[in-house]
Amino acid sequence: MATLVRPLSPTAERAAHIPWYLWCCALAATSVTVGGQWDVSWHRSIGRDTFWTPAHIAIYLCGVLAGIATGYLIFDTTFRKSSPLRESSVQVLGFTAPLGAFLCAWGGVAMLTSAPFDNWWHNAYGLDVKIISPPHALLVLGIFAVKVGALLLIGAAMNRAIQHGRPYGGLQALFLFVAGLMLELAMFFVMEHTLDIFLHQASAYVAVAIGPPLICAAAWKASRQRWAATWLAGIYMAVVITAILVLPLFPAAPKLGPVYQNVTHFIPPRFPVLVIVPAILVDLLWSWIGERNKLLVAAVSGPAFVLSLVAAEWPFADFLMTRAAANRFFATTMHDYGTPSWAASVTRHFVRPEYGWALWSGLGIAMLCAAISVWLGLLLGDWMRKIQR
Repeated sequence: MATLVRPLSPTAERAAHIPWYLWCCALAATSVTVGGQWDVSWHRSIGRDTFWTPAHIAIYLCGVLAGIATGYLIFDTTFRKSSPLRESSVQVLGFTAPLGAFLCAWGGVAMLTSAPFDNWWHNAYGLDVKIISPPHALLVLGIFAVKVGALLLIGAAMNRAIQHGRPYGGLQALFLFVAGLMLELAMFFVMEHTLDIFLHQASAYVAVAIGPPLICAAAWKASRQRWAATWLAGIYMAVVITAILVLPLFPAAPKLGPVYQNVTHFIPPRFPVLVIVPAILVDLLWSWIGERNKLLVAAVSGPAFVLSLVAAEWPFADFLMTRAAANRFFATTMHDYGTPSWAASVTRHFVRPEYGWALWSGLGIAMLCAAISVWLGLLLGDWMRKIQR
């Protein structure tokens, strides 16, 4: 199924080398991305009224799809002796399949396990509690495993295609798409630290410097696409901006209290952080010096990533505090039902803005974090570039 020998047109051959289970894993990653944005909006607009919300179903559909795709792959490769993937598989607990299939399957099981745990947790400790809780932590690990497993499966298929001289453009595009959703996941879980009211604090840039540079560097290496980081950042921003434009089209009303804001429609996320600016810069930088010593590349890339992000985001954050940003596109006037009128996000001012030594010492930590992230990402990307199992 993964290898065809008869001549095909370029378009047909490219499509033929993307098995259905890879499309299914990509769909799983897409489902949880949509469900995650929708679920946060649901909590901000309505509250947690029941477990069986459409947003929750979209999230846990990811685990179901991942289980179907990788379950088939594991059993087919294990028990069908003529499976074309047997030679490019590993063995785990007596089963045979590509490494990404086992990781993706574990992620699906973890996600589905977290569902009843999360429902019990909310019933025991409150309907609408903090994002990070034990069941949510298990859910996050499951989502992370599904997306990483999908990337390993797609990357291994792409590496095998390259080794055998087959077209790999479709696999490369699918890899970049799922990696972009991985970047969105990384930014999703630091959104409490990167709200517009915190963007004049160094801690916001430290939060962005820990994960995204690693993901961008790994994808740049593994995908063999010189504009990989730019594509990833564009996908992340497109997801969030789409949520901003689409979610308020649907009505919603709070079902929990206290209610401080008159909410009549779903509340969208905040405008995305402008990571596309450092993404373009590091793409250019890596294309120039990317194959040299990794420590040198990381040492240069860390400051470049952080300083270019600050140069773009700092004045943009100023703009978001003005009346010019109080419109449908930037959505700075749409607030959670539980946000009081005196909150900084409503009165539009920065929380504890930093300047001078406090700012630059924090940005120094951010640059160090970004450099370490890039170095680890390049190492990971090199490994992913070679993996075929």
